[in-house]
Amino acid sequence: MNALTQRSDFEPVARTAVEKLLSWQLRRFIKIGDLRVTYPTGETESYGDGSAPAIAVVLKEQSVLFKLVTAPYVALGETYMDGTLTVDNDDLYGLLALLQQNLLRRPETLPSRGLSLLRRHMRGLAQANTPNRSKSNVAHHYDLSPEFYELFLDQDRQYSCAYFQSPHDTLETAQRNKKQLIAKKLLLKPGCRVLDIGSGFGGLGLHLACEYGAKVTGLTLSKEQLRVAEQRARQERLETIPKFELMDYRDVEGQFDRIVSIGMFEHVGVLQYSQFFDSIYKRLADDGVALLHTIGRADGPGITDPWIEKYIFPGGYSPALSEILSVIERAGLYVTDIEVWRLHYAETLKAWRERFETNIARVRELYDERFCRMWRYYLIASELAFRHNGHVVFQIQLAKRQDAAPLTRDYLAEKPAFCIAEADGPNKHLPIAAE
Repeated sequence: MNALTQRSDFEPVARTAVEKLLSWQLRRFIKIGDLRVTYPTGETESYGDGSAPAIAVVLKEQSVLFKLVTAPYVALGETYMDGTLTVDNDDLYGLLALLQQNLLRRPETLPSRGLSLLRRHMRGLAQANTPNRSKSNVAHHYDLSPEFYELFLDQDRQYSCAYFQSPHDTLETAQRNKKQLIAKKLLLKPGCRVLDIGSGFGGLGLHLACEYGAKVTGLTLSKEQLRVAEQRARQERLETIPKFELMDYRDVEGQFDRIVSIGMFEHVGVLQYSQFFDSIYKRLADDGVALLHTIGRADGPGITDPWIEKYIFPGGYSPALSEILSVIERAGLYVTDIEVWRLHYAETLKAWRERFETNIARVRELYDERFCRMWRYYLIASELAFRHNGHVVFQIQLAKRQDAAPLTRDYLAEKPAFCIAEADGPNKHLPIAAE
């Protein structure tokens, strides 16, 4: 369909070369839906086949055009954050969904394939996550105000994918489902020494200690998360209080009966995978079980979205299964179970986004408008990636011996052999919010 050009109420101004170039690119790219763009010169053009309600965008400055032409993946998020690109009714979800729908149907060209291969080979530089760099990367995202995370996470502040057993599950229910499934896969017994790599706000460690009698050591690189986790642990009445430490996984000593890592592997970096799994092997007891829970991609090795890498998760990468399994083999570990969670993270992110929007006024009090727009963009773009673009979650159970885990998966449908919470009655452990 040819672009429909019309004059807006702006005073007519001659179109610039970069405006013409961006319009040409959009005409080639947008084939489905209806995108209407008002340029700084006052021209409004429509792109697509008109098969859906129009998404109207206003580009307020000439500088926006150059950014969108030369670096569209970064510029789209940046210009939205800066307010130099606006969407009617602030329908950012509609805009990103329309762009993704067209991106998925677009065949990859030889130049774009070559650029992707180059970026994939260069990604090691961005993911060279040494201990010092890892600490800096974690601080960038996780050392925000704990109150901020309270505004959109569940009561237990689980900042990882929930497990929705029913479409009617609340976020709280789905996060508890996840913790219970993790506990089953860890085959916990009272007194098990558990290493939690990437322990976050302490919710999983407290769950395993309170409900299963585990002796938990949690590792984090976030000072804020450590402070909250330690405070929560002190408030629990437990024989064995979980121990949380500010420590890199490469520095931990001793052996553990169980090792679990939830939502941390994305920050390891491809070049450090061998080091990570060698550490798992070294720290895991001979009859022990480990569980890795990580975001992944179903479409093979790739690259991190450049906007996400710059503003949200520096040094981060969501791997393909093929990038993980070969390293596990070299480490001498057995894969005893793999489960792929599809769409669970899309639903988790939807719940986070809805809570974030509900509490946006308080977010503005804590941070500025640019921060709010950045997080809104992040939550929406991430939800769409999991809903339509092949992002999933892998849960990989590992062991050093073939007989460390049951031969069938029947145990996952059974009640745990031991659970303190059930022995002591319901609601023994309720999460306690940090001050």
